[in-house]
This record gives sequence, C-alpha cells and structure tokens, in this order.
Amino acid sequence: MNAIPTQKAPTVGDLLKHLGVPAKRVLREPQPGQATERDLLRCKRKLVELIDGVLVEKAMGWYESRLAAVLLFYLGFYNREHEAGIVLGEQGLMRVRPGQLRMPDVAFYLWDHFPKRLLPRGQILDVVPDLAVEIRSKDNTNKEMARKRHEYFAGGAKLVWEVYPKKRSVFVFTTPDSATILDEEQTLDGGDVLPGFSLSIREWFAEAGEREQERRR
Repeated sequence: MNAIPTQKAPTVGDLLKHLGVPAKRVLREPQPGQATERDLLRCKRKLVELIDGVLVEKAMGWYESRLAAVLLFYLGFYNREHEAGIVLGEQGLMRVRPGQLRMPDVAFYLWDHFPKRLLPRGQILDVVPDLAVEIRSKDNTNKEMARKRHEYFAGGAKLVWEVYPKKRSVFVFTTPDSATILDEEQTLDGGDVLPGFSLSIREWFAEAGEREQERRR
C-alpha cells in the first residue's frame, strides 16, 4: 500500500480514513504528517507506532498483552529446542519501510537475518519478522489490520497470525488477503517458518485465563 502525504489531507476525517484508526489513538504532537522516527523515540508513551508521519497509539489492553505473553512462552520453549531465531514482544519496534515503524504483538525472526547470530545495535530493528502476530483489540479496525498485513508481507514476512480473543479464533495468513480460520478446537502450527511448532488454541486461552463476561448496560 502506497503512503499518501497525510499533511495534505483536507480534513481530520480524511486523515482518519487514510490511517484507518479511531481519532482517540492519534497524537496531536508533532503535527500529524510531520512526525519522524526521532519523534517516536522521544515520545513518553510506550506503545506508539509511526504511520505516514503520524504518531498513533497501539491498541492493546492488558488481556491482549496476557495472550501475547503466553504465546511468547510457547515460542520460547520451541526455540530452546530448535534454536531457530529470536522472539520479541509488543515493544519490539521495527521498520517496515523508511519512516514507517510498527510493533507487532509478537514477532519471530529467523537467524537468517542476523549473520553469525549477531544482533544489531539501536532501538529499531530494520528487519520485518518472518512471523508477525497481531492480537485484535476493540479499538483495532479492519482497515488497520489489513494494512499491517500488507506491510508485513511486503517487507518479507512469511506468516501472519491475527488473533480474535472474543471468538477464540486465529486467522492464519500466508498472503495478505488469504487466511485459514482456526477455532479453539483446532491446533496452530508454525508452517514452513517454524516447522514442528504446535499449539492447541484451547490450551493457549486456558493458560492465559478465563475472562469474565462483560455486562450489558
């Protein structure tokens, strides 16, 4: 997806439509369309992405973070046996293209990206993960999720998992627009990226903990 100069958006509505995120997640400083990577690194808010010159808060609640933490454990356990690469959590900042910074909820990078298994310096990884995981929060939009998928695959990702906590389902993407939908009766596997990795979706959610039902007002 090609970036559009957001500073030229004639209205706030046009800007939000372009970004695909709700207004409450868009930071006003620096002025939308003028933000840089340096601005993001100086930002005091922890979970912020840079999208077309705009700082946007990442949508993630504590339960989504809990699901990510449990998945990190299982991926870490797999990695101890296979030594396949490195796994990062929700603050793993990476560059999908110049000036465009994302933070997948979970990311797995194969060692192929790091010659001699030496990790680069700096606060931003200039590598797109082989596996990117996004756990859907209530403030995520369909347009936002689709855009992230396209960016990940354009940058070299081989596999993207989109997790829907409320439905306890996982959309497994091997291309930006084609998914296999798994429910809690099924098992998630690592495909060609993490051969041998297997995780029952039911067990994943059970380990994360049962969540109380929201009361209707």
